[in-house]
Amino acid sequence: MSDGLNSLNQWLQDTIFKPLEDKKMPVMEHLVELQVRLTRAVIITALVFVGTFFYADTLVQWLRIPLQNMFVPGSLSWVPTDLPTVPFVFLAPAEALWQNVKVAGLFALVAATPYILLEVWQFVVPGLHAQERRFVAPFVLLSALAFYAGVGFSFFFVLPFALNFLVSYGVNAGFIPQISIAQYVGFSLWFLMVFGLIFEVPLVITLMAKLGWVDAPFLKRYRKWALLGSFIIAAILTPTPDPFNQCLMALPMYVFYEVGIVSAGFFNKKKPVPEESAVPDAGTAAAGAGKVASAGLPNVGAGDYVGVPTGRRR
Repeated sequence: MSDGLNSLNQWLQDTIFKPLEDKKMPVMEHLVELQVRLTRAVIITALVFVGTFFYADTLVQWLRIPLQNMFVPGSLSWVPTDLPTVPFVFLAPAEALWQNVKVAGLFALVAATPYILLEVWQFVVPGLHAQERRFVAPFVLLSALAFYAGVGFSFFFVLPFALNFLVSYGVNAGFIPQISIAQYVGFSLWFLMVFGLIFEVPLVITLMAKLGWVDAPFLKRYRKWALLGSFIIAAILTPTPDPFNQCLMALPMYVFYEVGIVSAGFFNKKKPVPEESAVPDAGTAAAGAGKVASAGLPNVGAGDYVGVPTGRRR
């Protein structure tokens, strides 16, 4: 098994990593390469945007699903809620068109993220050492997967609960629900993006532990501050000021902080300090100095005083 892993690592090093070694390019060539890779990423994202804008109405319809439905994990299906039908309105002539552009642009950016990360990886990897490449590559891949997982978690679980609570509160208060398409799209997309970033918290803490900036004992000492900070950040990022949505955002953030503590303890294991130290202690140093001072001299008692000679010997 170990021979197979060694052979795989050697193959990756010879066929993938070595061809990407830095050729000591001048600064201007690096800037030109960066410009080319950014241009490629923008062109690919624009092409994907053309496709997503063509299906923008369908994407908006999918984005409306969490408003009046709840996802049931057991049956993997959406179940309608007891809310009345909520009509969507637009309050400006170009509002509906602009929201389609916004939704299509965000979905295009999310869909083109793997290619963008590939361009970033090919630009950065020549300047990394072999051990850094083995760590950075899985980290970049896991970051993308964690972001997608956060978006999915928000869409299937968090967003339906938040919308159902807010609309139910207004209906029970006697108001007729009519939602602006701009307000709804902005609210939903903001929730999706924020939860995608929240799922990056354990990876960020792991990276900081790997770099030696933090460790598990340090993170444990600041647990209560992390809990307070989670609610403060949630209060800033939540589109609405109600405590229900703040808890929906703050509690997962703190849970991922705890996951980051476990991950930091695993990746930041300190090496055992050797018992024998090359630096002598104070007692040993003093004893050694006494031996050097008394070498070749007559025995001097503890209470005898040896003065400094002031004149020549006769």
